[in-house]
Amino acid sequence: MFFDVLGNLFDPVNLLIGFCGSLFGIFCGAVPGLTATSGIALMLPLSFKMNPITAIIFLGSIYVGGISGGLVASILIGIPGSPSSVATVFDGYPMAQSGKAGKALGIGILSSFLGTIASVSVAVVFCPVIARFAVKLGPWEIFSLCFCAIVLVVTMSKGNMYNGLMAGFLGMFLSTIGIAPIDGAKRFTMGIPNLLGGINQVGFLLGVFAIAILISNFAKGEMKSPDVDTKGLSGFGISLKEYFSHKVVIIQSFLIGIWIGFLPGMGPGLSNVVAYAQAKSSSKNPEKFGTGCVEGIIAPELSSNASIGGAIIPMISLGIPGDMPTAMLIGGLMIQGIEVGPLFMTNNPGLVYTFFGILLFSACLTVTVQFFSMRAFPHILRIPINYLYTIIFIICFIGAYSDSRTMFNCWLILFLGAIGVLLQLGGLPMSPLVLGFILGPMLEQNLRMGLTYTKDGFLPFITRPISGITLFVAVASTLWPYIREKLEKKKQQSGRNSIADEVFKRGESFNVKED
Repeated sequence: MFFDVLGNLFDPVNLLIGFCGSLFGIFCGAVPGLTATSGIALMLPLSFKMNPITAIIFLGSIYVGGISGGLVASILIGIPGSPSSVATVFDGYPMAQSGKAGKALGIGILSSFLGTIASVSVAVVFCPVIARFAVKLGPWEIFSLCFCAIVLVVTMSKGNMYNGLMAGFLGMFLSTIGIAPIDGAKRFTMGIPNLLGGINQVGFLLGVFAIAILISNFAKGEMKSPDVDTKGLSGFGISLKEYFSHKVVIIQSFLIGIWIGFLPGMGPGLSNVVAYAQAKSSSKNPEKFGTGCVEGIIAPELSSNASIGGAIIPMISLGIPGDMPTAMLIGGLMIQGIEVGPLFMTNNPGLVYTFFGILLFSACLTVTVQFFSMRAFPHILRIPINYLYTIIFIICFIGAYSDSRTMFNCWLILFLGAIGVLLQLGGLPMSPLVLGFILGPMLEQNLRMGLTYTKDGFLPFITRPISGITLFVAVASTLWPYIREKLEKKKQQSGRNSIADEVFKRGESFNVKED
């Protein structure tokens, strides 16, 4: 079996196709508006006439490259290349603006590689066991996880938690536009047929991030390109000793990524934001996040790529897609006449382990391509801003149109861009807005399903162990900043009292000696 898999991977044709797939995936991830999902969708027709082994190598390499490639745009131009790199913007872009674009890219590339390799290795070993556990999770647990994710992001909001709450609720409100789940009622469509399907996710991200940033920077007159230092850059821009000194963030981000990855319907769009929020909330110096912090790049990138291994677990064992790209992969296998499900590993062991192999191999290809290209990527920032902004603006419109094939989406990103500018002026953070929008439909649907499935109302959300623990974590995360502040004040007061007592004792001793 092992030698058969190696023979499939290192067949000259398959090797070339895997390399081309990785390159195309990186391109799709790096271009705002294109994602790993759209990359697989675009190339799916080309896989029809391939044999199953070659087809799965081609599509799997696009998957890995697409998830990893999103960090390029997020770090260099402050626009998420894909939903899997939303949180990478928060510290990656400030680090690039401070002249350390190469270091930021190196940290992101190393993190994405480590997340992919480790998670796929876990999937190979624990795929059957973890899948049996994941399928037992009901709407109560999924609702609690979504709720916890939003709360974690709200608690990391800069300056004012209430601003974060307001932004999160606004994001959830925007997600309710369209057809309601379960009963199918029309909500807030204002008679516009294009809104029946809701606000397009790609259009939303391009509007509130890309267009809003372009408008605000142009209005502020910030038209000077940052200085980029690549002369002193060696390796990945960060030593392995320095990188692994953040081992707590690495471990917790990996666990968050693989956990969220194997929950059906979640994926890297959620895991990267949750990991960032958790890294900040557990940090001893949370004020450094958002200014170009190393941990702020490690956490989202490692977690989003760790979700790759998590997402393929239910795909391989149960035929349930963990995220949108794996849904496309299942479609590609079905076109090849292969049924994905409990018997997939039994009937097609060679194909399954070849798929695992191409994910690992593609991670190596992707990190190699990105490593040798990372010194060229920062030079994008040396393009005159007036040209760069024009290119970005055009790419945004192309991405918005290609995702929906309608001009309505192009007008929509302009409207959402204006909303993004108003939010910036009002001091409302973007991360709760984005997560509220992404998780809003899932939150609502699982809440309504959980209430429908039982006559006990809200009680199962608390009494079911996993759901109850997750809700407890959400509440504890909300209260912890206040508790930590009181503990620090108490510690400082205790320190002052001990110093005063020591001074008093020394004074008494001195007086005794004088007498």
